[in-house]
Amino acid sequence: MNRRKPEVSQQRPSLRRLLHNAHLRVALLAMGLTSLSLTLVSLLALSTYAGHNLQLIARSLAYTLEAAVVFNDRAAVRDALEQICKTEEIAQVAVFDKDGELLASLDTPNNTVLNSAEQAIARLLLPDMVIQPITYQGKQIGALHISGQGTTLLRFLIGGLLGLLASLALSALGATYGSKRIQRAITQPLRNLSQVAHNISVERTFNQRVPATHIADLNELAEDFNALLDQLESWQHQLERENASLAHQASHDALTGLPNRAFFESRLLGSMREARDSQTQMAVLFLDSNRFKEINDQLGHAAGDAVLIAIAQRLRAQLREGDTVARLGGDEFAVLLKPIHHEDDAVLIADKIIDSMHKPIALPEGGSITTSLSIGIALYPEHADNPEALVHEADVAMYHAKRSQRGRIMAKSQDSLTN
Repeated sequence: MNRRKPEVSQQRPSLRRLLHNAHLRVALLAMGLTSLSLTLVSLLALSTYAGHNLQLIARSLAYTLEAAVVFNDRAAVRDALEQICKTEEIAQVAVFDKDGELLASLDTPNNTVLNSAEQAIARLLLPDMVIQPITYQGKQIGALHISGQGTTLLRFLIGGLLGLLASLALSALGATYGSKRIQRAITQPLRNLSQVAHNISVERTFNQRVPATHIADLNELAEDFNALLDQLESWQHQLERENASLAHQASHDALTGLPNRAFFESRLLGSMREARDSQTQMAVLFLDSNRFKEINDQLGHAAGDAVLIAIAQRLRAQLREGDTVARLGGDEFAVLLKPIHHEDDAVLIADKIIDSMHKPIALPEGGSITTSLSIGIALYPEHADNPEALVHEADVAMYHAKRSQRGRIMAKSQDSLTN
């Protein structure tokens, strides 16, 4: 029976799809976490480095501004600030004298999205403001307030994000490739097993086997499945042999091994249809042993069985390929001759059968005996046009032959043919 395909609403994902999705999720998650962790650690390290660098800049600038602050030279202070802002990443810088009065200040323009992002990152990862005292001969003469830009940090962060995306893309490609290899390694053996099981359910044959695989667990499953198929195939062959034996017993005589009446009638019906379609002749011989009752009563059933077996063997020996001989019951036999081109063909075979009975029959308890047959011949379509009538005509002709003690008689014929 074919397996019914599930409806669309009831479809389930395949194992191949589940494995692919699981591998892709795991790979992306692992690479994402790894890349994110590396980015954060690097960003923190860079933040620490930027903070120390900003303090170095502040100390260096404070030393540079020392003379300008001592002489309260605002122009020199501003020139120094402009010079340092050109070379260093400084967002805002201001210089105060010892009284807290502003001498000069400089701010980096913040009129673009990129600058705003830099400032946001700077506020997040850099110190809010580095205050560096300006000293002269050990005395504080002013103060430098400086805050850094996040340009390097932003570039690193953007590079990290791009690297993260690239890593995720490569991970997706690698996961897809690896997933396909794993899928083939796992799902192909299961697909082979499923295909074999499906073919068996459709074809009802157990001669197919699941191929071996290099995965130990799946190979063990395939071997167990094949072992089960071996048993099922053995049982199937045994069942076929038993069915064939039962069919043979149902259609054949147990003593002689010849087909029985049911088999003969079925064969006769089919042969008559073929003869009608091909416009050919066929004949039925009805045979009866002349001394069987006497032999069976006087010599016993074993002798009677030996006579029946001998008759069956000699009948087989005289027939052509395609002819059929059957035991109808008791000492009655029937022969189907097909095709014949003339009634003389049937007469010739009948004569050969009668002649074959001249040879003595060996008895199981020693000795031998001779018997003879009476044969009635009926032709299709001359004597009858249906199986029952044809057998009846041959039977009637056989009784005429037996009463007249002639070997054979043709049905509905006024002339009798002697041996």
